[in-house]
Amino acid sequence: MTYIGQSVKRVEDKRFTTGKGKYTDDIKLVGMTHAFIVRSPYAHAKILSIDIDAALAHPGVVAIFTGKDIAAAGINGVPAGWQVNFKDGTTMKEPPHPLLVADRVKHVGDGIAVVIAEDAATAQDAAELVEIEYEVLPCVTNPAEAIKPGAPQVHDSAPNNMCFDWELGNPKAEVDAAIAASHHVTRLDFINQRMAPNAIEPRSAIGYYDDSKDKYTLYTTSQNPHLTRLLMCAFVLGIPEHKVQVVAPDVGGGFGSKIFHYIEEALVTWASKQIGRPIKWTSGRNEAFLTDAHGRDHVTTAEMGFDKDGNITALRVNTVANLGAYISTFAPAVPTYLHGTLLQGLYTTPKIHIDVVAAFTHTNAVDAYRGAGRPEATFLLERLIDTAALELGIDPAELRYKNFIPAFDGVTQPGYQTQVALQYDSGNYEPVLARGLEMVGYEQFRQEQAEARKNGKLLGIGFSTYIEACGIAPSAVVGALGARAGLYESAQVRVQPTGKVSVFTGSHSHGQGHETTFAQVVADRLGIAMEDIDIVHGDSDSVAFGMGTYGSRSLAVGGSAIVKSIDKVLEKGAKIAAHKLEAAEEDLEYAGGKWTVKGTDKSIGFGDIALTAYVPHDYPAGLEPGLDFSSFYDPTNFTYPFGCHIAIVEVDAETGKVSLKRFIAVDDVGNVINPMIVDGQIHGGLAQGIGQALLEGVVYDDEGQLVTGSYMDYAMPRADDLPSFEIDRTVTPCPHNPLGVKGAGEAGCIGSTPAVVNAVMDALAPFGVIKNLEMPLTPQRVWRAMHQKN
Repeated sequence: MTYIGQSVKRVEDKRFTTGKGKYTDDIKLVGMTHAFIVRSPYAHAKILSIDIDAALAHPGVVAIFTGKDIAAAGINGVPAGWQVNFKDGTTMKEPPHPLLVADRVKHVGDGIAVVIAEDAATAQDAAELVEIEYEVLPCVTNPAEAIKPGAPQVHDSAPNNMCFDWELGNPKAEVDAAIAASHHVTRLDFINQRMAPNAIEPRSAIGYYDDSKDKYTLYTTSQNPHLTRLLMCAFVLGIPEHKVQVVAPDVGGGFGSKIFHYIEEALVTWASKQIGRPIKWTSGRNEAFLTDAHGRDHVTTAEMGFDKDGNITALRVNTVANLGAYISTFAPAVPTYLHGTLLQGLYTTPKIHIDVVAAFTHTNAVDAYRGAGRPEATFLLERLIDTAALELGIDPAELRYKNFIPAFDGVTQPGYQTQVALQYDSGNYEPVLARGLEMVGYEQFRQEQAEARKNGKLLGIGFSTYIEACGIAPSAVVGALGARAGLYESAQVRVQPTGKVSVFTGSHSHGQGHETTFAQVVADRLGIAMEDIDIVHGDSDSVAFGMGTYGSRSLAVGGSAIVKSIDKVLEKGAKIAAHKLEAAEEDLEYAGGKWTVKGTDKSIGFGDIALTAYVPHDYPAGLEPGLDFSSFYDPTNFTYPFGCHIAIVEVDAETGKVSLKRFIAVDDVGNVINPMIVDGQIHGGLAQGIGQALLEGVVYDDEGQLVTGSYMDYAMPRADDLPSFEIDRTVTPCPHNPLGVKGAGEAGCIGSTPAVVNAVMDALAPFGVIKNLEMPLTPQRVWRAMHQKN
């Protein structure tokens, strides 16, 4: 049976749908205590005094630790995992991010003290008894305002609140000249608003120190358990890695927000040794809004030049990216290498220059959120293209066709070298737009739209043709771009004596279906049943090492590492088979789970070879027993999925309410292992991208208070906000990984947002060229845009 390409039902879903999943908060250890963190109610304030006496005296309280205790213990702050330099080569400003603050809080929700008690309710009650005296200080929440002279300073070590000022692309003077010489220039100022990740499972962490073994165990809701161990051991607590086990059990969603090493993980690990008992901390939902790393939050000015024939001549971009109060693990990478290096898009733009200033503000940290930088780049480009089409009087589909990069496969033709560092692997961009136009019935829609406008009905269609960088891994490339770690992946394939197979992968599943898709790959390669394969992940004591799951890298990088190990198994298996069949290795072929001597009926099955490897009575001389191999896979390049998303909307002329009528997504994610799972990933991403366009947005007021701190104020998309998605695919395989896959986890979130916004702008075309409509496109904002002249 062939498993690859089949819509096999997810094997992990049985335990989830029957309530048998095991999440961090489900874990109960003997003698376990519970932690509650006292957090700042102010965005910026000096801590004048802390009185914990009443809280310590509260019945059931075990211990209380403050920032002074952390400092006295010599514990370092949480480090950044990425370094970006200023234009002049000087290093970015990297102020410390303490586990608990001892002197000056820098955002609402900053941790000040941790109360540990016999149960969670007691810890929370006692936390209310901690008395803190503050001197409230001025704050700044807007990144563009933060870098202006005289703005309140977040860190003394970062003048003008600048973490770095970075640039990429062609020399600025060349781009300036190309823009100046252009026949037409489209200019947009816009905000890519801040987003809250809102995973179903809130973050949770359990720290446990076993003095009998002198070993720590951390259970945590992480997409990246090995990286958490590395950062916590090497940089924060100074504990040898072999004395720390990090376990990420079932994880209920992440969307990037669980990649990072958070202060709570190190805090409960350290404190567990101090009190001699396990400690559990679980975030409340309001606490999650305050402290789970947010996403996006870019303020951008972009200009795109065109010649008289509508060909793009140049692109100039200036972005101020909000980092929040502290540098989260991957935060510096998002506006730079994940955003700036994707500004070629699908277009043959000959000159590009981007300048990114990363700013500190008195807000929660901002880091990778589904798509991470690529949605921001795509939104920028696709808004420019659609706006330019309107200004130039050219159909938006025609303008895209005119400027698409020609097809290339990366094998018979070289990859496409962009102006912004990256080289695309393979691409064929016209067919995805052509298929999208066919599915939507483009010409017929334009006729219907024209008739509707005669009757005052506001219909609009919007396009987004996108590209993203996935398979986040190539160590040489990411190292040159600032990564402080290699981003390879590891896999161990252990064949048991009975022929059953255990696969230990450094990739981590938190909804992606790895236990199914990885098993499909292994079953297909070995010619055995999926039921004979066990996928193990998420435990640093079981899996030697791994770099986790994010950036749609699981199959492209983690799956390729598995394939490498399978190839080693088959190579050794062939030696054993040749011995047993009394044939030369080159005379054997492997298919259907057995080795066969070519041209004969002599064969031996995989299970028999496995048993022979562990019972080597009749065995090749000099060959060691066993059938167990590990591999690390570090690809030569990223992968580059692409696609076309098309939205059709209707805007209520009286209220400004936007109704999404149709949504078409034609994506090219390379070869597909499980179509059903890919469709599910696309659906989820579309919901998030559409949510950003129409509903979602984190808002801070002028005093740094989080206005959208609950679901009463933060509008998540619901089922009736979305139509039935119309999905299709083209297939352009990746030429440089053994599976030919490119990644699908973030595609929906990257292409959908500008498609919806462009559709609304198209619906509002009778009111003129509207440029200043900010997301989310609430009825109030849309109504105002219809009634205000630009």
